[in-house]
Amino acid sequence: MTSLIGHTSILLALLLALLGVIIPIIGSRSDDDRYFAFTRLAILGQFVLVTLAASALIYGLVTTDFSIKYVAFNTTRATPVYYRITGLWGALEGSLLLWEWLLIIFSWIVAWIYRDRHRELMPWVLMIFSIVSAFFLGVVSFVSNPFETIFPVPVDGRGLNPLLEDANMMTHPPLLYTGFVGLTVPYAFAMAALIKGKLDEAWIVTTRRWTITAWFFLTMGNLVGAWWSYHVLGWGGYWAWDPVENAAFMPWLPATAFLHSVQVQERRRMLKVWNLSLIIIAFSLTIFGTFLTRSGILSSIHAFSSGPVGGVFLAFLSLVLLCSFGLLAYRSDQLKGQPELDSMVSRESAFLLNNIVLVSALFTIFLGTIFPLLSEAVAGVQVSVGAPYFNSVTVPLFLLLVFLMGVGPIIAWRKASWDNFKRNFLWPAAGSLVISGILFGWKVRDFLPLLGFTLLSFVVLTIIYDTTLALRARRRIAGEGILGGLITLARRNQRRYGGLVVHLGVVLIIMGIAGSMSYSLEREATLGLKERLAIGHYLVQFEGLKGAQQPTHFRVEGAFRVFNGGDEVGVLSPALKFFPTQQSPVGRAVHRSTISDDLYLILSGFSDLDKNQATLKVLVRPLVIWIWIGGFVIILGTLISISPLGKISPQET
Repeated sequence: MTSLIGHTSILLALLLALLGVIIPIIGSRSDDDRYFAFTRLAILGQFVLVTLAASALIYGLVTTDFSIKYVAFNTTRATPVYYRITGLWGALEGSLLLWEWLLIIFSWIVAWIYRDRHRELMPWVLMIFSIVSAFFLGVVSFVSNPFETIFPVPVDGRGLNPLLEDANMMTHPPLLYTGFVGLTVPYAFAMAALIKGKLDEAWIVTTRRWTITAWFFLTMGNLVGAWWSYHVLGWGGYWAWDPVENAAFMPWLPATAFLHSVQVQERRRMLKVWNLSLIIIAFSLTIFGTFLTRSGILSSIHAFSSGPVGGVFLAFLSLVLLCSFGLLAYRSDQLKGQPELDSMVSRESAFLLNNIVLVSALFTIFLGTIFPLLSEAVAGVQVSVGAPYFNSVTVPLFLLLVFLMGVGPIIAWRKASWDNFKRNFLWPAAGSLVISGILFGWKVRDFLPLLGFTLLSFVVLTIIYDTTLALRARRRIAGEGILGGLITLARRNQRRYGGLVVHLGVVLIIMGIAGSMSYSLEREATLGLKERLAIGHYLVQFEGLKGAQQPTHFRVEGAFRVFNGGDEVGVLSPALKFFPTQQSPVGRAVHRSTISDDLYLILSGFSDLDKNQATLKVLVRPLVIWIWIGGFVIILGTLISISPLGKISPQET
């Protein structure tokens, strides 16, 4: 019954999605508002039906209804309830249903919020939503059905992939999918603007917060994924330039570029074609990423198993690109005649250079990701591209990007004078050079790390200096203190000061990456009871092994006493988990974090529980914690940017 309810709901939702595509086309020939009302009802109906289908699959997972093949393959009777729920996105079919569910939630929220606004655009916006929804519903209905039944019904299920039995399974995929799906909102408005020929800045203003929200979820999804990789996969790193990691990161790059360049369009009416192209590329990359992860054409620890959906997604991606850029070409005459740059030394130029750097990074990452496919097509052999390639081509680009983060938000619009340069950048530049000298004396001698830390300090000092000048002005004008002045500045210009806080968060993340990439230590040894291993200022002493049966696996855990400079700081217990469905054990690394470094322990193996002998890999990763702190700072900056902080009263100004 559960499978029947779920699949029937999906089929009915597909019919409504097709109606949502057809009705605006018919209604375009008349001014009857009933057509728009019908389109909204079609969106509402899809929302209700897809919610019912998703709820049915969750119910099947929670109640272990093994008559549903998807349930039988992704849970067991011993699986805790919270991991049964995460089974909704634990494999191919369920993840597509989650994607569709999030898409139709966004669609209904947009339809409800703008029910009395943008009446000329909204039917076409909802039509674009319905096209995307119809595609995913068609895939879920006929190509990758999560409600397919199995007979005979197994006594127990196979369970989740052991790597997915982690708390981050409850956060990382939903965050990332929400970011992917959120980019559909600005894409739908952009396509509606092209269809109707309304190519002013109205669609950008309308979708500004939607785009920031989607960017935020993409950022958090990638950061949580990096954290998951760091503490679960047991290799001591957080980013490996894996094809699936790249697929999640690539849409972030044009989305970031778009958020910067739209400010130029709003202020100077420039870059209209560029901005439309960026949002088309960002949305298309979400489909491309789904194609990569679900087609099985590239091997990855993160990828879903190969299935029949790859070709379908590739066809849909081709259709999206063809129609979107076709519309853009059709309206090219209306997009001409925009103003030109007044000077190469201006905020417009800095933002444009920022965009060029981000798109260049996107191109190099895209090329490295698909290179195995190109090599197989040409030479018949997949040649993988590893981290050295990505690091060598992206590090210089990201260093330039860091410099632009310091210059772009502060430099004047139109044309910056020498006085503007001297007033805004002299003291931050001098301060960053002093910090560079201190770091050099502190044995930071390698060129790229030293340059990176110098540029990061320049960004921080420009933000502090600019904010200090603004606070002084608030004190002169209104007699406000530091806290009151900061609140007023944030309320008067949320985008500016929220963006500066986001930049601070990005600086902290890059600082953590630079430190951990450049100055890590690593050792591995086999230890007997009470034997010690020294690394850096740490000393690790082996205290023994113990084994315990868990609900889904058997776990062998090692105890290691840690000393820092001679002082005992605690016991860390890395483990190996043995699953009946896995030939090799799954590691559970542990780490101790401080603001200066992480001590990271990996239990690589053991000879016998009774012999109390273990092979331990130990890493010291400097500054890693600042990556995660930077994520929290980005949350704060995003909230400042999009929260309704209220209007400024005349007395406050």
